[in-house]
Amino acid sequence: QVQLVESGGDLVQAGGSLRLSCVASGNFFRVNDMGWYRQTPGKQRELVAAITNGGTSNYADSVKGRFTLSRDNAKNTVYLQMSSLKPEDTAVYYCKAEVKRYMYSDFRDYWGQGTQVTVSS
Repeated sequence: QVQLVESGGDLVQAGGSLRLSCVASGNFFRVNDMGWYRQTPGKQRELVAAITNGGTSNYADSVKGRFTLSRDNAKNTVYLQMSSLKPEDTAVYYCKAEVKRYMYSDFRDYWGQGTQVTVSS
């Protein structure tokens, strides 16, 4: 069983900051890439940022320079520091992780339940 538990979503004014956290827990062998996606009603889920277990990250153009992704491999946790938030950042943010359950199994994607971020103008 693998669980991704997100936290940190909140209501914040434009220009403010939030920090999202996502921890992978349960029984597994290894966590590979981790990342954050977001979704608004009627739209497809989109990548916000992702990071390899070696620390290489990539960002959506819309958040470059404002969001910073980091991870703590010892804690199987990924953090998304969001600054200079805009109303268009309002969405449900989902954590995703590539997890290998056993040494000889394949990596597969697991998703968190989502955390709401609302940015008021």
